[in-house]
Amino acid sequence: MKTESVVSFPNPEIGPEMKGAEVVVECLAREGVEVVFAYPGGASQELHQALAKTKKLRTILPRHEQGGSFAAEGYARATGKPGVCFATSGPGATNLVTAIADAYMDSTPLIAITGQVYQKFIGKSAFQETDFFGMTLPIVKHSYLVLNAEDLPRIFKEAFHLATTGRPGPVVIDIPKDVQQARIKPEYPAKVEMRSYNPERKATDDQLEEVLRLLAKAQKPVLYVGGGIVSGNANDELLAFAERNQIPVATTLMGVGAFPETHPLSLKWFGMHGTVAGNWAVQQSDLLFALGVRFDDRITGEVSKFAPEATIVHIDIDASEHNKNKVVHYPIISDVKHALGRLNELGKKLDTPVPDTTVWLETVRGWMKEHPFRFDPDCPHILAQEAIRVLFELTKGEAIITTGVGQHQMWAAQFYDYANPRSYISSLGLGAMGYGYPAALGAKMACPDKHVIDIDGDGSFVMNIQELATAKIEKIGAKAMILNNQHLGMVVQWEDRFYNSVRGHTILGDASNIGSPDNIGGLYPNFVQIAAGFGVPGRMVHKKEELRDAVQEMLDCDGPFLLDVVVPYTEHVLPMIPAGKTVADMIIK
Repeated sequence: MKTESVVSFPNPEIGPEMKGAEVVVECLAREGVEVVFAYPGGASQELHQALAKTKKLRTILPRHEQGGSFAAEGYARATGKPGVCFATSGPGATNLVTAIADAYMDSTPLIAITGQVYQKFIGKSAFQETDFFGMTLPIVKHSYLVLNAEDLPRIFKEAFHLATTGRPGPVVIDIPKDVQQARIKPEYPAKVEMRSYNPERKATDDQLEEVLRLLAKAQKPVLYVGGGIVSGNANDELLAFAERNQIPVATTLMGVGAFPETHPLSLKWFGMHGTVAGNWAVQQSDLLFALGVRFDDRITGEVSKFAPEATIVHIDIDASEHNKNKVVHYPIISDVKHALGRLNELGKKLDTPVPDTTVWLETVRGWMKEHPFRFDPDCPHILAQEAIRVLFELTKGEAIITTGVGQHQMWAAQFYDYANPRSYISSLGLGAMGYGYPAALGAKMACPDKHVIDIDGDGSFVMNIQELATAKIEKIGAKAMILNNQHLGMVVQWEDRFYNSVRGHTILGDASNIGSPDNIGGLYPNFVQIAAGFGVPGRMVHKKEELRDAVQEMLDCDGPFLLDVVVPYTEHVLPMIPAGKTVADMIIK
């Protein structure tokens, strides 16, 4: 579908005549794409023929379209560059929807390219036809239905511009088969300017000087930091601002790694299962800097009672987030890297006074010391928390961690300390199970020299277990450490806390044979055997004395490896703020 745009190419580069599908591949190469994740079908066959003939980029064949699109997300989250996935029409396209929605929620740059039936069949319920353009409108930055092959170069230039500028996000390009087959002489624009799209927003000095005046008077300031710092590459500016003004930093889960968690100003992350200190500090703050965040419910709880005494400064590139969930005092539309960098410059230039946070820092550090994340080291069984801590120690905190969704996802954030951005990759806004291992494949493709480990649950891992075949055949050395408790652990935790432990279909294993982790005869499925069937080595461990050796074996393996760690199902993720409640209702033990 043709968009309103102004194309700036006074001297466009005109290429040789080729098929529309070949134009697509050339456009990707011109945007610096090195790898795509693509599953073929009838309506996308022309695209795959073009991919098969190029040496300009590598095509990874996933074993399910959702696996491929999650892998593209993992690639994007690890690099900041757009991930690219392909699927055919109908069911192939609809299998991308979860990842597209996930990318939209977590502001991940994603280009999803789908084949579509011939134009003459659109709207006639043809074989494998869906209105993918319309279907994805609520979950994208933009959707295209390409009706003219001559528009392909412009559309791809626009799509990458949209996906990567301002607040990043997904873009869908739906291409009918006759457009793929059409022969054209493509005209490649050098750049595009889209009418009504102005992503380069910057705070004014007047706005920022007012922020500095507020800061000088503050006694209990806190930096509330989200994924916008990561996507905006503003971690260095954040560190400088926090250190100059001696302000404690509490991140969201999307912001994990934006500020080094071993730094004395770090409160790690806060929210439903975050640190006691982080939650208390934000709640009791008198000045709250909200940077690249959206005040989601897992952070605020009952929003009307969130940070009730704080003057809130909200800096975000997306104006639609201002006052959407929480009414703030100073909404500032800006690229956060510019805003923080300029705050640092103005602070030095104007020699503005920094707040005296000595007493405040003593208080919050006292809370951190008194209420750390903890587990019982004397438990006779391997606890999930202990397994993650061992992984942290053996990788020295330098791995990229992906996760599925559930208890393991929270423990992976609690017990692995992240010093760098883009090192904790998880489905956070959408909470999509099955995300972890495909995302690990994408992250490993992006960062082949780093350890990439998917910390997963048995319920979440099995949803895309087929991607072990992708890892084997494509020689992608992503590891999986499954924390296997035979239950849907997070739902079980809610059942225990709020539903009198009634099990509403949350037992994954053989209910008649589940008890102590020492009773491993009834484990189902046998992940090590399944991995072997895909040609991937694995090991199962249930004795504490074998844990460290087993984790080291996983790390030493050159290729993919599956480590099945048997853990109790009785553990709960704590602290916990019940949904819709406040910090005052926090369950600490």
